[in-house]
Amino acid sequence: PIGTLTRGTYSCELPGDAAGQTGRPQPDANFTIESASRYTSPQGEGTYLRRGNTLTMTSGPRQGQSYAIQSEGFLRRLENGQPGRLRCVLGR
Repeated sequence: PIGTLTRGTYSCELPGDAAGQTGRPQPDANFTIESASRYTSPQGEGTYLRRGNTLTMTSGPRQGQSYAIQSEGFLRRLENGQPGRLRCVLGR
């Protein structure tokens, strides 16, 4: 089924390590869901499509990037079709 994401800013990070930070912020990967099908990012704006538990950026600077929706407000960018290390969390 086609759906939408919760509006707001998704802050992205890579995992840290046990000896330091729990996460390493990746501000250039952040994005904001503005409406039912539009996003903005530091690089510009575009559109997205949510199908089931997959989010795909369909236009703009992130065109072709996809994310696995792990839970409401928690995404992982897909790498070779599998959830990768980059995680994005909706700020509250």
